[in-house]
Amino acid sequence: MRLGIVSDIHANIEALQACFEAMDADGVERTICLGDVVGYGASPNEACSMVRSRAAHTILGNHDAAVAGRMDYSYYYHAARHALDLHAKQLQPEHMEWLKTLPYQIREGDVHFCHGSPLNVEEFDYIFAKDQAAECLAMWSDMAELTLIGHSHLCKAFALSPETGARDVVAQKFELRKGWKYIISVGSVGQPRDYDPRASYVLFDTETKVLEFKRAVYDVKASADKIFASDLEPNFGHRLFIGV
Repeated sequence: MRLGIVSDIHANIEALQACFEAMDADGVERTICLGDVVGYGASPNEACSMVRSRAAHTILGNHDAAVAGRMDYSYYYHAARHALDLHAKQLQPEHMEWLKTLPYQIREGDVHFCHGSPLNVEEFDYIFAKDQAAECLAMWSDMAELTLIGHSHLCKAFALSPETGARDVVAQKFELRKGWKYIISVGSVGQPRDYDPRASYVLFDTETKVLEFKRAVYDVKASADKIFASDLEPNFGHRLFIGV
């Protein structure tokens, strides 16, 4: 089966629609969302509707948890807190109830879906470097062959082995090797931070074990203009143009 994995949409429906259209062209049979449907962007209700209509599973992200009252976010910086407060007021009741029910993780056979590090899924810890990925060797025997995460907004791949530790995988497309376990950070749909403004998603073929990082061009200006016209921090729109 060909899976399409998205994460960190952040209420950017222009980017999400572009990803879904690209995934259709890629022949995706099943869509998984790794969380952070809301936060930062200007279309939280529309983003929830689009994800709910498409994704077989949606994982709880930290911004989703904050909006749904499932975590303390008082330590977030002011503009991020303001966006979360605003989204909490704007969300339709059905979408708020949906966020309140999202799971921290789902495992299907040898594939594990979570938002941040699998070491403690409720803490939303980051993995954006191989040293952080190496910490997961402590749970080697319990790890799935493939762990798919979001949260960092970066496209990163790490191969883990008890003998050699964690290694960076720099290929855009590669086949999983037997004897290794992989942690893949799938990037961000709605707010990439790798200096590439295109929306990110990942394809994974469960039969061939081939994984591929993909990008989709979208109307950045349309998404940014909605932020500029709202009560959100304007920088949330400016950063979309350069992918930071």
